[in-house]
Amino acid sequence: MLERNFTPEAPNRVWTGDITYIQTGEGWLYLAIVLDLFNREIIGWSIKSRMTADIVTDALTMAWFRRKPGAGAGVGFLVGRHATILRNLFYFRKI
Repeated sequence: MLERNFTPEAPNRVWTGDITYIQTGEGWLYLAIVLDLFNREIIGWSIKSRMTADIVTDALTMAWFRRKPGAGAGVGFLVGRHATILRNLFYFRKI
């Protein structure tokens, strides 16, 4: 997809994302982020007490509304152990 070119020439060309977990005094929190590789800005995020499918769609929705990418924009996710969650959840929808 990117052919190891992680320095796009303009904003909204390449977004990437990740899911991580944070231990707190009250238990675990799960954080999903969407990052624009052009300037390494976090453009969408979601944090929840459970890792459910909507954590990713919420982060993507925030990024989409904040950046309003042009027609034909697409998103791809490559993740390790979270691949099953994303494969079962990911769908395209008009926002």
